[in-house]
Amino acid sequence: MISMASLKASFERMGFDNVSTYINSGNILFKTKEDDHRRLESKIEKMLTKEHKLDCKVVVRSFAEIAKLVENWPRDWDSDTDWKYNVIFLRHSIDSKKVLEELAPQADIEQVVYYPGTLLWSAQISAIGRTRMQKLSSQKIFRDMTVRNPNTTRKLYELMKKMSTG
Repeated sequence: MISMASLKASFERMGFDNVSTYINSGNILFKTKEDDHRRLESKIEKMLTKEHKLDCKVVVRSFAEIAKLVENWPRDWDSDTDWKYNVIFLRHSIDSKKVLEELAPQADIEQVVYYPGTLLWSAQISAIGRTRMQKLSSQKIFRDMTVRNPNTTRKLYELMKKMSTG
């Protein structure tokens, strides 16, 4: 576990601007002129290993990518309280519609929609324990993903939007 203050300081030392964190789950917002996400991910992963002894994968998304996702997901996508919803961000290494074949969701109890860089996953709460996605964290592919709920994703979008206009 890394404190968000410590993580923020590490990002600032790396030269990123307007660094902020959102909830204690590794959400870091920052500005940079670097537009190569793979290079950014690699640079951040190396810093996490060196400064925090943390061996993990990083997923970087631009404001434009998050805006396109949030502004275009189905309006009623997360409105049914009988269903659980998650936004699964994919690393570039697995970003393909083919990832759906590997995950093999069960159509009768869960739905997965691919958007570039993202999966929108939903499942009936009454059947959550039987879903393929519920067992996702035990699969190797999970290291190349990060999961956020719709509310967190929307909040990150709003924070990024504010940052982009400020």
